Amino acid sequence: MDDEAFIAYVADGLGSLPGVKAVTLGGSRAEGTNRPDSDWDFSLYYRGRFDPQSLRDLGWPGTVGELGSWSSASDTVFNGGAWLDIDGRASDVHYRDLNVVDRVIAEAQDGRFQTEPLWFHLAGLPSYLAMAELAAKRVLVGELPDVTYPIALREHAPDLWWEQAAAELDYAQKYHAAAGRLTQCVGLLARAATCTAHAVLAARGVWITNEKQLFVRADLGEVDRILATATPEPAVLVDVVGRVRALCVEALRVARAETSQNSG
Repeated sequence: MDDEAFIAYVADGLGSLPGVKAVTLGGSRAEGTNRPDSDWDFSLYYRGRFDPQSLRDLGWPGTVGELGSWSSASDTVFNGGAWLDIDGRASDVHYRDLNVVDRVIAEAQDGRFQTEPLWFHLAGLPSYLAMAELAAKRVLVGELPDVTYPIALREHAPDLWWEQAAAELDYAQKYHAAAGRLTQCVGLLARAATCTAHAVLAARGVWITNEKQLFVRADLGEVDRILATATPEPAVLVDVVGRVRALCVEALRVARAETSQNSG
């Protein structure tokens, strides 16, 4: 079947599951940035109770996780999903609890969010990425709220992200760089740069749904070249930390200046 027929087929299957109120297509396929080998990202939004066994019963090959299998609890945004082979296409299905989404939207309107640890993500993911998904959504079944970037979130999120970034830069310099611990030092710098990138995009009011394009969109691509120069010598690592710090400070300064100018 062609792409549109495939999308309709998956939407019909997911939309038929008990408790499911909406189904979306997300990721690069929804944004039009996909490669031929890109996978397919679907989300099912449920209210109240959802039983993953109903997804297994559709008979699509793959792994279907339980609620909470992708996080520490079932009441978080990133609370589980499935990796499936549907019509020969690699397809991810994410579970989204509408009660949690409603809570996240309300918190974000007040400038608040939580950071959830998630596999494969350096700094975890902020809960407001549930809103980023809604902003980039292609709704296939049902209805979902439209969202705009909350003013309070733009005001408060950059400070919270930078607080973490600055602390990790300080720790990397004082302890790991000074001792020549290459892996630990570079690891903390990667996390600090990731947090800074989130701060930059929050200051700009720009949504992002994962870390893959985070550095590019936040104008922090130079961090790759800086980290590539790291070696175990303490003097080298101290210099690398200083260069990463300067890059992060400047990127956030520019983003805040742009925000101030645009709002003035």
